[in-house]
Amino acid sequence: MTKLDERRRREIALATDLYQMTMGASYHALDMHERATFSLMVRKPPENRSFMVVAGINELLERLTNLRFDDTTLEYLRSTGQIRHEFIDSLARFRFTGNVWAVPEGRVIFPDEPVIEVHAPILQAQIAETLAINSVHSAMAVASKAARCRIAAPDASLLEFGLRRIAGIEAGSVAARSAYLAGFDATSNLLAGHLYDIPVAGTVAHSFIESRDSELDAFRAFRDTFPGPATLLIDTYDTIRGAHHAVQVAREAGPDGHGVGAVRIDSGDLLQLSRDVRKILDDAGFTDIKIIASGGLDEYEISELTDAGAPIDSYGVGTQIGNSADEPTLDMAYKLVEYRGEGRLKLSTGKISLVGPKQIWREYDASGTPIRDVIATRDEDWPGTNWEPLLRPVMERGRPMGLPSLQDARSQCAREIQRLPADLKQIGTRGSFDVQRSEELNRRQEAAVRKVREREQID
Repeated sequence: MTKLDERRRREIALATDLYQMTMGASYHALDMHERATFSLMVRKPPENRSFMVVAGINELLERLTNLRFDDTTLEYLRSTGQIRHEFIDSLARFRFTGNVWAVPEGRVIFPDEPVIEVHAPILQAQIAETLAINSVHSAMAVASKAARCRIAAPDASLLEFGLRRIAGIEAGSVAARSAYLAGFDATSNLLAGHLYDIPVAGTVAHSFIESRDSELDAFRAFRDTFPGPATLLIDTYDTIRGAHHAVQVAREAGPDGHGVGAVRIDSGDLLQLSRDVRKILDDAGFTDIKIIASGGLDEYEISELTDAGAPIDSYGVGTQIGNSADEPTLDMAYKLVEYRGEGRLKLSTGKISLVGPKQIWREYDASGTPIRDVIATRDEDWPGTNWEPLLRPVMERGRPMGLPSLQDARSQCAREIQRLPADLKQIGTRGSFDVQRSEELNRRQEAAVRKVREREQID
């Protein structure tokens, strides 16, 4: 974890909802300091997702580690007129001292499974809510879509181009990191490249081609000023004519000059154009020049192109991946499941939460393919060599514990995707995976529901 400057810490402290502070003030006034457990999960399956990829855990832990309230922050909270001043004064000493369990980044999870569980004094755990959801929501949405793009193009390189159409600089970096974690090979986002050591890639825009006297002149100019094999954007005027110009420029380079490494097609019928361009390049002897396709692509179009045998070596994916355009939101919730050692839950229709600290056990067959998950109580022993616990301790008493690097999470995600059952990797349809509850969890759940109904006199 890194030490952050005052401005960043101030942003973390105030990046929350007012009601976290008003509840916190009431907890403080009522002397409610006992420990609580909150669970974060996705309740309903996204419309077009068979699974979700965990991401954003490291960001949450960094935020919790650096959560502080300085004088400027406290003065602003006072100015709202909606928070008890005694509580605001106490925030000057605030530190998150709780424990966090989480499914590690890069792992695959399913609806209703706890992704994160926070165990801390109730005030601290409550204040963590907005930070927790904000840390993992978009990161998981993008990572889940990126994993589907990787499934759609198992042998092609994938380039993330989404920054310009994402709402905010930080969100752009989150998207680039999540895409890389889930299998993309590079990003055009230099800030993300710098922050996370992600390979960066890019070509030119049509404006560069248009700014020169001719397309041929533009290709030559870029070839001669780019330090390495250039990628030529060939669809500004006419893609086929552009391919012939690329061949001419590649021939002129000579064995010792600046070469042409790839051509990029950003519009039109990508299947037919890639075939025509591949033939032009091959007939000219440039079988090593690669073809990059871009232009509003997502996993559905990439899957169709892959299935049709399009000779495309790389795909650039921008808006569709950066905003997870078809599923930009997840039904993510952060709910109190235990307080003072007693299971807590809500009974709202379709929003019943599972009580108590939990564990997810995943069963595998002899080949390593997941068979089913069982959501169990945290304190249950689960025998068997083919079972694996997914929730791991990642923070103890406010200190992060042995987090996997981005590269490790990326490798983990690749292994996860490879061993998923085939029906979960279908792009056009949503598969199903068996997620059960243990008998002990069901027993505690039923007891908690019965207790609430009796106390609240609900039939």
